[in-house]
Amino acid sequence: MQKNNPRIINAWCMYDWANSVHALVIVSSIFPVYFNATALKAYGGPEMDFFGTPIKSSVLFSYTVSAAFLITALVIPLCTAVADNTGRKKAFMKFFCYLGAVNCMLLYFFTRDTILLSVFLFGLSLVGWSGSIVFYDSYLPQIATEDQFDRISAKGFSMGYFGSVLLLLFNLSMILAPSFYGITDKAIPARISFFTVGVWWILFAQIPFKYLPDAIGNGNKRAEGWLFDGFRELKKVYAELRQQPYLAKFLSAFFIYTMGLRTVMYVATIFGASELKLPSDSLIITVLLIQLVGIVGSFCFAWLSGQIGNIYALMVGVTIWIGICAGAYYTTEAKEFYVLACTVGMVMGGLQSLSRATYSKLIPDDTPDTASYFSFYDVTEKMAIVVGTFIYGMVEQVTGSMRNSILALLVIFVLGLILLYRIPSRKVYHYDLNQGN
Repeated sequence: MQKNNPRIINAWCMYDWANSVHALVIVSSIFPVYFNATALKAYGGPEMDFFGTPIKSSVLFSYTVSAAFLITALVIPLCTAVADNTGRKKAFMKFFCYLGAVNCMLLYFFTRDTILLSVFLFGLSLVGWSGSIVFYDSYLPQIATEDQFDRISAKGFSMGYFGSVLLLLFNLSMILAPSFYGITDKAIPARISFFTVGVWWILFAQIPFKYLPDAIGNGNKRAEGWLFDGFRELKKVYAELRQQPYLAKFLSAFFIYTMGLRTVMYVATIFGASELKLPSDSLIITVLLIQLVGIVGSFCFAWLSGQIGNIYALMVGVTIWIGICAGAYYTTEAKEFYVLACTVGMVMGGLQSLSRATYSKLIPDDTPDTASYFSFYDVTEKMAIVVGTFIYGMVEQVTGSMRNSILALLVIFVLGLILLYRIPSRKVYHYDLNQGN
């Protein structure tokens, strides 16, 4: 297949535009605020009854994220192996896309009487979102050459930021001025927002579904034993990973710093609402600001990687995250939270984009089963989210304070920085080869 085809590249990037509204509206802004406020009204305090077990709403939120990504991590390896064997990568991508989008739309029925059901719908939307990303990411090394990975990955993230901001602005206008839309019930705008995420996601996903190749894979699926073929495929990739020390080292470092990065992404709004008591509209506007800054951050880190190499650029980003955690521990005022939010926006998308591009560069050339390779990448990411959000929720549950959870994340980022330090940046690695070292 021709690589660097502008039409295919743009179509691929449009899936970021389509699905990023879930990360922004459902995960980071409106849903956490609505969930926290609805739980307070239903139970009269921060603790809620989860099938007979008293638990803080913020802790339940963290555990739900953990459970959703654990399910994804268990299911995705089988799906990606089958996709590589049959060439039905896009079919799996569609399935997870529609699973996530439909459950977002069903969140329209989230009220005080349906809290527990809505927790499960939220979890299923996360499974759909994270599952579709696996197959989306795996297209990158097959539609672009290595020298374009950083730029295209950053373009995808920036389009995702921009598209999700547009929808959030519309949803925010409903929340702040419901009377303009003829809405009298103040809870309705948030619920409409959940529905619009599903519609937006499905609608714009049709562009990549139309232009991305239908069949990429070796197409050698056997009539029987396909499930065992899936395990054998993963075993083969695992054996190959063990023979590539830099790729294995990167995955271990990626696992650690992603624990911190993605946990912050999922709990930042809950932290602002529960710990700092910030008003709902201020929190949502703050998340909007993070997205706008994130567009710049994605391209800044792509430029930085071109100057000093991918690994050193990642080390810069992780170092900034350590500073963010230290600052968050001492944050007590709204203005301090807003400054941290801008910093988070600068490094959030940049680090995610650069991580995806770095892994693509480390995959062996002419690898046909990139879906299985990216299943390792995405399972690593999912398990990092499982462990990170579980640790965050557990520390809060045991100590009673989110600030102690922030300290745990700081330690995680320090460990991630140490692991990254073991990997030579690609620029430095080539330089050493030229010197005969």
